[in-house]
Amino acid sequence: MPNNTRTAIVTGASRGIGAAIARQLAADGFRAVVNYASNAGEAEKVVADIESAGGRAIAVRADVSDAKDVASLFERTEAELGPVDVLVNNAGISRFGLLAEFSDEDFQRLIAVNLTGTFNGMREGARRIRDGGRIINLSTSIIGHYSPGNGLYAATKAAVEAMTHTLAKELGSRAITVNAVAPGPVATELLLAGRSAEVLQRLTNDIPLGRLGQPEDIAEVVSFLASPDSGWVNGQVIKANGGRN
Repeated sequence: MPNNTRTAIVTGASRGIGAAIARQLAADGFRAVVNYASNAGEAEKVVADIESAGGRAIAVRADVSDAKDVASLFERTEAELGPVDVLVNNAGISRFGLLAEFSDEDFQRLIAVNLTGTFNGMREGARRIRDGGRIINLSTSIIGHYSPGNGLYAATKAAVEAMTHTLAKELGSRAITVNAVAPGPVATELLLAGRSAEVLQRLTNDIPLGRLGQPEDIAEVVSFLASPDSGWVNGQVIKANGGRN
């Protein structure tokens, strides 16, 4: 089936890695759904970029932590662009700090977006994605690195990886692959905000390739996992981190 008859949903796609993934999949020929929770203007800009390059895209608001919103996201996609072939569960937030200093509110918010949000997407995707499709989750290379201040964020993503391995086995009979991409430090607002030049340099020095990642580095890995070339890759977590760990 050619890509121009296939549809991909990317959650949290109004900026950063998600926006790069949406643009890349559109360049690959997918009809792209740019999901956002609050940044409507940024999402529409991504859609405009895709359409100016000759692609097809729509922006759809949905809070991934709300199961009804996620169901509506799929319903609108199916109504406007047709059945869903690829779901990229990219939406996520980070909160960094010592475990002893985290508030209950911060803990619950991380769980709601990173874990419940990904679960909502995976559950809806498992029910509605066409046979032969793809589910691609975003994890983090902090798992295995376990640096101080990252405990809760890493915990939510470790749970995502557990669900990735399991769902891959549950959907294998339908030829739907389920994989995860675990980025290392990527130069987005999520990483750069509030970090000093010294801290960023230390991060860079810790990467054998000698640079921070770019959103496009992650988008290209997702592009592979969304393609027919990845048909024998299933239940895997691919670290895209320049060799950091």
